[in-house]
Formats: sequence, structure tokens, C-alpha cells
Amino acid sequence: MSTARIRLPATAKKGEAIEIKTLVTHTMESGQRRDAQNNVIPRKILNKFVCTYNGKEVFRAEMAPAISANPYMAFFVTATESGTLDFVWTDDDGSTIKESAKITVT
Repeated sequence: MSTARIRLPATAKKGEAIEIKTLVTHTMESGQRRDAQNNVIPRKILNKFVCTYNGKEVFRAEMAPAISANPYMAFFVTATESGTLDFVWTDDDGSTIKESAKITVT
């Protein structure tokens, strides 16, 4: 089971750059290892991360097989209005991990 943790300020001033930190628990599999029966373990990595702010995309990352397990990301967003930030990580099989956080802008 994958879980996501988000850290950002609860409030910010309009126009302020806020730092957002994310950490998602996910066991990555590169697709290059073999199991006990010598079968290739299928690749299973998070390959995309998208953050939207009140429905507008503000950050995107494309990930490759070299990404670590439990990837951590930190980035800055300009606080423009109160609302919701939505975070979505997408796995190779199309499954997603979703998390949301609210921010109040004064």
C-alpha cells in the first residue's frame, strides 16, 4: 500500500513563494531483477507526478527507472489564492496515488 505525505504552510501571503515537500511510500521495481525462479520481476515505478493548484497545473515531473524507492520532491509555488493543491503520482500500470492539501492566502 502506497501512502503520500505532504508538507506546506497552512497560510501564506498573496504573491509569496511557498515550499512544498512531498514524500510517497512506494516500492519501486526496475524490471531488471529476477525472482527465485529466475523470472524477470516486472517493472513497477512511479513514472509521473503532477501538482495542481485550484485545478491549474503548477508542477510536473517525469520519472525514470533510476528514481529511488519512496521518492521525495520539494518545489516552490507562488501563493495566488486560497484553495486546494492536488497531488497525483502515476505508476507504470496506470494506478495513482492521490493526496490534497488546503492553503489560505491572505
